[in-house]
Amino acid sequence: MLIEHAKIMKALAAVGEIVGRKKLQKMIYIAKKIDFPFYEKFDFHFYGPYSEELTLRIEELCNLGFLHEVKEKKGGYYQYRYMLTESGEEFLSHYELDMPHLEDCLRDMNEQSARFLELVSTILYFEDLSKEEIKEKVFTLKSKQRYTEEEIEQAHSYIEQLRSKVKKEVRT
Repeated sequence: MLIEHAKIMKALAAVGEIVGRKKLQKMIYIAKKIDFPFYEKFDFHFYGPYSEELTLRIEELCNLGFLHEVKEKKGGYYQYRYMLTESGEEFLSHYELDMPHLEDCLRDMNEQSARFLELVSTILYFEDLSKEEIKEKVFTLKSKQRYTEEEIEQAHSYIEQLRSKVKKEVRT
């Protein structure tokens, strides 16, 4: 019944802590796009792909005491930290979730900036378009972020790196 909740908890358990709601959204979206079995529906919003379902699951997990959410004042805004609680770890131990190498991919993503993950997830959202059309979408929809062509190339390379890691490790 709570299998989709358990997958989110496994993602948090893999990295220990995720700082920022936007970063959490982008990490789950990217994981989904590189073939990990996350099924939340994502739409395109101001900061790129966003899932109301994921937001609700996180809220439910916090209310159940399985996730700990820490709200920190950072200058003119609040930042949120998410980590699994002991109750969450206990609950998760009852689930056999076969997501080989999720931990490695998520740890890598967690080391990236939220800004970069926003770019990566935006590119993945429009991946059915040509590279040139994707670039135009990024420059238009993300003009305030002032992404450079070099950053867009780095994001494309990063996506390929993640996908090859998943494919390579699935073969072994």
